[in-house]
Amino acid sequence: MRLLIGVVIIVVAAVFAGRRLFFLYSLISSGKPAPGRTDNVGGRIWAELSEVIGQRKLLKKTVPGIAHALTFWGFIILLATIIEAVGALFSQTFAIPLIGHDSWLGFLEDLFCVLILVSLVVFTVLRIRNAPSRRQRESRFYGSHTGAAWIVLVGIALVIVTLLMYRAAQVNLGHFPYGDAAFASHAIASWIKGLGTTANKVIELVFLELNIAVIMGFLIFVTYSKHLHIMTAPLNVIFSRRPKALGALYSTPNMDPEQLSEDDVFGSGKIEHLSWKQNLDLATCTECGRCQEQCPAWNTGKPLSPKLVIMALRDHLFKSAPSLIGPKATKTTEVPLVPDVIESDVLWSCTTCGACVEACPVDIEHVDVIVDMRRYKVLMDSEFPTEANLMLRNVENQGDPWGLGPSKRLDWTKALDFEIPVITGQIPDDVEYLFWVGCAGALDERAAKTTQSIARLLHSGGVRFAVLGPKETCTGDPPRRLGNEYLYQMQAMTNIETLNSSGVKKIIASCPHCVNSLANEYPSLGGNYEVIHHSQVLDKLVSERKLSPVAPVQATVTYHDPCYLGRHNSVYDEPRSVLNSVPGVKTIEMHKHRSKGFCCGAGGSRMWLEENIGKRINMERTDQALTTGADMVSTACPYCMIMLDDGLKQRQAEGTAPEGMRVLDVSQILERSIDNERIGAENK
Repeated sequence: MRLLIGVVIIVVAAVFAGRRLFFLYSLISSGKPAPGRTDNVGGRIWAELSEVIGQRKLLKKTVPGIAHALTFWGFIILLATIIEAVGALFSQTFAIPLIGHDSWLGFLEDLFCVLILVSLVVFTVLRIRNAPSRRQRESRFYGSHTGAAWIVLVGIALVIVTLLMYRAAQVNLGHFPYGDAAFASHAIASWIKGLGTTANKVIELVFLELNIAVIMGFLIFVTYSKHLHIMTAPLNVIFSRRPKALGALYSTPNMDPEQLSEDDVFGSGKIEHLSWKQNLDLATCTECGRCQEQCPAWNTGKPLSPKLVIMALRDHLFKSAPSLIGPKATKTTEVPLVPDVIESDVLWSCTTCGACVEACPVDIEHVDVIVDMRRYKVLMDSEFPTEANLMLRNVENQGDPWGLGPSKRLDWTKALDFEIPVITGQIPDDVEYLFWVGCAGALDERAAKTTQSIARLLHSGGVRFAVLGPKETCTGDPPRRLGNEYLYQMQAMTNIETLNSSGVKKIIASCPHCVNSLANEYPSLGGNYEVIHHSQVLDKLVSERKLSPVAPVQATVTYHDPCYLGRHNSVYDEPRSVLNSVPGVKTIEMHKHRSKGFCCGAGGSRMWLEENIGKRINMERTDQALTTGADMVSTACPYCMIMLDDGLKQRQAEGTAPEGMRVLDVSQILERSIDNERIGAENK
């Protein structure tokens, strides 16, 4: 009878779970192709080992991370108990082949039973303490389907309790195989021993069947709930891994006019336009809220929550299943993603800073799907914030967002006391690097001072470099992040033709957005270069003693991590190393720094858009800098320089920031120490 009951439970569960899994596979795979998901095999394997097995991202939050890791590792160990429970249906002496009943296994099984129960207590306390409500918008559980989480906690507890109970009865009945090493089973056995042999036989039978029933019920529940991530997360991680940091945007359509047709769809306007990887993202979301917790838009009162975006798209995907798969599927839907599923203000609030992707423990790519929806609105519907029109026209007609044109590209060099070669044909043989100045570095007055400092430091350090001058044009980053993929590719192809025809191989760039485009996004269009940020070059020159900071700069400096230098390209140490090389400089970190750095508000083309909802992001970051008590705010990005300088000036005008406080690039602070006499009056 016990065999029959157990087998029936397993078969029924297998049928229900199997049908659901087949449905999920069909729904996810109905998406468009997602190329580039099997390259960098070593990186993908390492991601699986570190993020899934090692729980790297989850452990960034110590208490909940440890609790989750112990539960995860515990269930890996307790897979053995599931095999043993099923085997016990057939034979009381069943043992796992090649493992048997070694005492170490019994000890580990009981140890993790206890650790999992402790973890469940931790999860319960955290859930109660952080219970979301409409009045508690800051909670990372805000908007989540929290009822399912309580079911899971109860389910896991029942798995452990039923397991320990039937093992305890086996101890009392004399056929428990693990001896005293299984300490928890023996402890419970001592509590129920007095019930007698008959009662213990009933307990063993009932709780063995209950253990199998709970596990099978849990299997079915997981396939129908947000806890599906237990199965999909390992797949999502291995297919999501970028070679280095966030890197390039995925889902890049080919905009070559010769290859376009009237039927081409650019971006994602309806649910069927998403790729299978984006569908897998939706099915993998754990609703943990870590992305929402880190999002600068959400934290400054904007309607954008990366978590709620994924949840809304996921719910719409499942609702649209009859149209996408099955015998009556039409493969098309009528509901536009924007604004029917995702509101327009949500879509345009994103700065593409990548904080959500960095925080996500299952590697969901929120930025890619947001930009993909922007592409559709821009290219297919011709709908986007009206204030972006001027920037797009300027880039298209003049090659820069300000519309100042090529003739102004070399104005910054007039303040230098040495000549910089301008490439008109092939790059000279004695020139090692092209210095890619960037639009802001050449045309914005504040950023141009940084460009001058970089040029002087490179010259003093013996670096042979040249510039393109009027031949340089916008990399296309602002149009691309806004969603205008066509304009981005026009700009990219123009630059690639210029760089390739000039024989450029190595590039120094001061703008992280330019670094990201040139290094990570141009290769797919035929532009392959060795690209390095100016902070990396300066760090190398200092370490090789080609630049020697000697003059003390008595200041406390807090460094702001540019999103496109840090999270997008994993450059965190070099700018800090440059600052720490300057005598007299004392560095102090903001609360949000390095991979958790807070955006300046300029990315995602937001620099060119109005910010009328909530608190301005640059003001929030400025306030974070002010709380450190630093004398200077340093950064390594012209966009960040502009945004933070504007924020600081506003706070100074309000009387809430010291008048002498400055925002300076790391190069400007280094130059103060290299040669105090040569610094121009504008940089003192």
